[in-house]
Amino acid sequence: MSIDTVLPAELVTLARKVVEANKAIGRKFALAESCTGGLVAAAITEIPGSSEVLLGGFVTYSNESKVDLLRVSHDVLDTFGAVSIATAWSMAQGALEATNADLAVAITGIAGPGGGSEKKPVGTVVFARAERDADPSDVVADRKDFGDLGRGGVRLQAALVALELLLPRGSDVPAP
Repeated sequence: MSIDTVLPAELVTLARKVVEANKAIGRKFALAESCTGGLVAAAITEIPGSSEVLLGGFVTYSNESKVDLLRVSHDVLDTFGAVSIATAWSMAQGALEATNADLAVAITGIAGPGGGSEKKPVGTVVFARAERDADPSDVVADRKDFGDLGRGGVRLQAALVALELLLPRGSDVPAP
């Protein structure tokens, strides 16, 4: 089935897999996006029936919105910065707490062209995946350094990684 979309085909194709796979296991998810600015949610909502799996999304572009909407602590932001595993993990946990989702994925990074530093250059993106009722000490987070692919390129690569994190893993699928 062809979908009329302004988004890149690879993004929509992966979003379709995410929607279908999560529908199949009855799992609902939420998103907490910063540098992707809602791109992951936009890709998911291109798919008919996505409302069965996507409960909601938060575009928390500023530190203020990360604190106000997702309850990321000022201490985490001050100590580790907005682009850090601690912040991404807090964002994912905040999205879980704010919704009835089974799973939340968070994305925070530096799309460029400015904003980078030696330790966190343009193209640095951090992801976190939090599951309801999981051991809170079991942090599932990763940092990717995409390089300076241009603002659109970094955002696209970040959205693709986030979509991959929404796909069920072996342990997510209930036993028959």
